[in-house]
Amino acid sequence: MESTTGIDLRLVVPAATAWLAAGVLVGAPGGVPASAAVGLWLGAGLFVVAAVFDRRARWRPLWATVGVSLAVSALVASVVLVSGPARLPADVRAAASRHANASALITVWSVPVETASPGGFGTGGTGARVRFRGTVTELTEGKRSSRVSVPVLVFAESSGRGTASLQIGSVVRLDGSLRATDPGDSAAALFFGRSRAESVAAPPWWLAWANALRTRFVEAARELPGDGGDLLPGLAIGDTSQVSADLDLSMKASSLSHLTAVSGANCAVVIAGIMLLGGYLRLGRGMRITLSLATLLGFVVLVTPEPSVLRAALMATILMLSVASGRPGRGVPLLALVVVVLLVADPWLARSYGFALSALATGGLLVLAGPLTRVLSRWMPTALSAVIAIPLAAQLACQPVLVLLTPTLPLYGVPANLLAGPAAPFATVVGLVACLLLPWLPGIAGGVLYLAWLPAAWIAAIARTSALLPGSRLPWLGGVVGVAATGILTVAFVALVLRRPGAVRGWWPPTAVAVLVLAGGAYTGTLIGSGVGRAVAFPADWQIAACDIGQGDAVVVRDQDLYALVDVGPDPALLTECLDTLGIDRIDLLVLTHYDLDHIGGVEAVIGRVGTALVGVPENAEDERLHLRLARGGADVRQAARGDTGTLGALRWEIFWPVRGSPAMQTGNAGSVTIGFDGRGIRSIFLGDLGQEPQDALRRVAPLATVDVVKVAHHGSRDQSPQLYADLRATVGLISVGRDNGYGHPTDALLGMLASAGTLALRTDLGGMIVVAPAPDGGGALTVWTETVPVGGPD
Repeated sequence: MESTTGIDLRLVVPAATAWLAAGVLVGAPGGVPASAAVGLWLGAGLFVVAAVFDRRARWRPLWATVGVSLAVSALVASVVLVSGPARLPADVRAAASRHANASALITVWSVPVETASPGGFGTGGTGARVRFRGTVTELTEGKRSSRVSVPVLVFAESSGRGTASLQIGSVVRLDGSLRATDPGDSAAALFFGRSRAESVAAPPWWLAWANALRTRFVEAARELPGDGGDLLPGLAIGDTSQVSADLDLSMKASSLSHLTAVSGANCAVVIAGIMLLGGYLRLGRGMRITLSLATLLGFVVLVTPEPSVLRAALMATILMLSVASGRPGRGVPLLALVVVVLLVADPWLARSYGFALSALATGGLLVLAGPLTRVLSRWMPTALSAVIAIPLAAQLACQPVLVLLTPTLPLYGVPANLLAGPAAPFATVVGLVACLLLPWLPGIAGGVLYLAWLPAAWIAAIARTSALLPGSRLPWLGGVVGVAATGILTVAFVALVLRRPGAVRGWWPPTAVAVLVLAGGAYTGTLIGSGVGRAVAFPADWQIAACDIGQGDAVVVRDQDLYALVDVGPDPALLTECLDTLGIDRIDLLVLTHYDLDHIGGVEAVIGRVGTALVGVPENAEDERLHLRLARGGADVRQAARGDTGTLGALRWEIFWPVRGSPAMQTGNAGSVTIGFDGRGIRSIFLGDLGQEPQDALRRVAPLATVDVVKVAHHGSRDQSPQLYADLRATVGLISVGRDNGYGHPTDALLGMLASAGTLALRTDLGGMIVVAPAPDGGGALTVWTETVPVGGPD
């Protein structure tokens, strides 16, 4: 069974069906009913019987394909049915629903990465925090202990540079609380640690060697200058712990994020290198394949088995075994087989963006790279055609999924890949050589390391430059509509470009042309119109603007040409972009509610531009140094507490929390400086990251007046006081939250509290920048403007 393009569909259709089935089944809220698996098995049997006994030969391939598709879907359903309940047993689910304090034994399965949102749900942690994937093997709540196997995403206090106790394969004990995730998440729960991890067992020997090499390489790369040193560990060994938030943003904006860490392409580079070396040494085919497989296994252990690496490694293994048997397989069926095998082994991969992008990029290269090269070679040399066709094919295949991650189109994605792509294999190979030499010949390894740094620095420079070019990310539709629109336009474009010269004319070529022309015209008109519309619709008398800076807080309050800024978000680049958009050069009043990175990480953007800074109680010497830096930049730094008041033009501000001199709730989330503004028709309050306990304490200190706008606490976490929001009765609730933030923010519980209080929830992850102004006719009404989602002005 083949498509009109000659692609064998006998495995492609079952693979796509299994993927769709797995994505639906793992996300089923109540789990997979046994009847679904039984029904799929019965359907598969019926179609297979039809394929065997149908005498019409032309229909047999169809029955067989449908039968195999139902069979693999039934197999996936059976795996989910059996393994699903074990991922989150009833006693663990109960502990998660109560947010109970528990002690857990956790096996670490990924490199710890510093998180820009420390102090996660329900924690009062004040130190730097890291996140990593792991498996809870034992959970102790009170005197009750149970053996489990629960995949979790852990947020814990960092044990310092290198996080030595959190090596891959190590077992640690951590006190904290669980929170269940959505059913389709790769982690069954989030675990928020309230202490530093205590080492219980070292990694086994077959992981320890890789941990030692990885740690030594990362330490050596830290000594390299600039972005190249930060990016090199990811390119060479898959460790992205040193990649800063702004560099990661630039890599994504330039469509180079696949180069941030080891991908499937790196497996191909390693295998090709070993095969070429074996040929140079005149080794036999069997010996070269054996050596390649052994090297591939070691490489996967070293770089950690990420979904894209697993896909490439399994594909390479099957391909080499088929070559050894004298029957080499073809690319697309081989890719489809690998997808089926991995989805049966772990159905939750169906919802992994990394796995999806890896498989789609590989499929795009297999299907589109050759035809695109032939088309482009009509106007340019074949070598140049191939160089352009490879990133173009991968971009076309991946773009429908990429819009789910970021609803934008990368204008410079293909050129950036053309310039940066050839440097990646060199950085990978030379970086790996340096990594292997470090324990034995550190002097030579240092020189090799600098050679690997050059292409890494080049890639980072390309990312930084292309991200700063005008129009680097053009806005696009998000969600299912964006995926469908992107898919339709991609199919129309590919069909027209790859249409053979002299092919039979029909209805579809003019239809495809019409779709592309209409879509292009509508999109161009929308871009022009949105610019004009933004200038027209943007309220000139705006008073509050919530910046879209990801998972963090940065909200501007304005009166005429005077500006207050409540928190600065996690990233100076994002804050600078927001302030530039609003035309703000100076901050007259800066409020730092507390010292978590998602509230102070962007402070570099405003140092030297601040008049007065209101801060909370410093928690350590680092916080005091931050105060000193602000003061050296010309700011008058004051420690804020309840009762402090002042003015910003015609607006009066007042501090409601914390209480000066109180022995409790002075620092961390619970000590968040809570400020209110009143004037020019809007009364507002900003709750920082206050949890339910300090919110209730705030209510007890003195009743709060109703407000028009509330900046919702802690990005919409569950840890909130329904009574406080009922007392405030705000018209609008601003939720500053990042897309796909991993915490489940904002929670359904918080959204329910706002709805019960009659408060309209406005989220930066959905609306982008959010601006609030008094309505022109006054009367207590508000005008609301959002960057990406039209919102009517609430009464």
